[in-house]
Amino acid sequence: MRRFLALALTVAMVSVGCTTDSEDGPLVVYSGRSEDLVGPIFERFEAETGIDVEVRYGDSTELAATLLLEGDEPVADVFFAQDPASLGAVAREDLLTRLPDSVLDRVPARFSDNEGRWVGTSGRARTVIVNPNLLGNTPLPASIWDLTDPAYAGIAVAPTNGSFLAFVAAMILDEGEARTLEWLEAIAANQPVAYSGNSPIVAAADGGEVALGLVNHYYLLRLRAEQGSVTAINHFLTAGDAGSLVMPAGAGILAGSDRRDDATALIEFLLSDSAQTHFASETFEYPLVDGVAADPSLTPIGDLRSPDIDLSELAEFLDKATELVSRAGLI
Repeated sequence: MRRFLALALTVAMVSVGCTTDSEDGPLVVYSGRSEDLVGPIFERFEAETGIDVEVRYGDSTELAATLLLEGDEPVADVFFAQDPASLGAVAREDLLTRLPDSVLDRVPARFSDNEGRWVGTSGRARTVIVNPNLLGNTPLPASIWDLTDPAYAGIAVAPTNGSFLAFVAAMILDEGEARTLEWLEAIAANQPVAYSGNSPIVAAADGGEVALGLVNHYYLLRLRAEQGSVTAINHFLTAGDAGSLVMPAGAGILAGSDRRDDATALIEFLLSDSAQTHFASETFEYPLVDGVAADPSLTPIGDLRSPDIDLSELAEFLDKATELVSRAGLI
């Protein structure tokens, strides 16, 4: 993970320089989630609690690198990341403090750190985006291994995208390095079409450029909200492998923060019914708190057959995931 963060750390060294007096100033949040997605939640929190919040938006990996650089004297009080790998990189350096049980108990244990240093706030499921008109009579795949069949030649992938690399890291955890490389090489031999990220893959599938691709589920729902209707569908794999991984966004409190009460209040707010409803209806993610419903078009999160892995360990395998993707010739 340190090699994976090296470039981000260089960027962070340039950007870090301003500090905040956390006792007198606002609660500082490093957010790897973009302002258009979560800005309204912070505004609502300020209005309801009277706690001023300063949010510094950026890439989760770069923000994690910034926190590693800041060490025991962080500028931020809260780290809000889009993935458990970024959170794990910070937690492994003992830079996040354990959260109260009252916070951790709001979310199923599989979506939080095994030592309680971060908690999941919303979930994104891996899925296969399918254009049924192009797929024709070819049966829908049940597992990621089905996708190595020539029938699925031309599958769209985003090999340099963070969510794809996290998926590969999860596969290493689930099936081991050798099997993961075998799968990557089989995909590379199946004439995949490479894209820069999930959004272009979904647009390509919906527009008839590709028959199917590997993405996160919510991109199609966002496209549907923008266009009013879509041709493509989300197909959730059923074999219980990394192809149906649910990746939580999450938040933790910096151990060096002296605003822990306010920081805890913010994380509690992220797990409130109000914020969870926002995730369900505005960002189209899975809410993780019981009693808040996801978008009705989605397979219920409890019915998804995700692999039995410890997401707290994901950060340890990102470097290896990047290496294997490169060795397979996908980048």
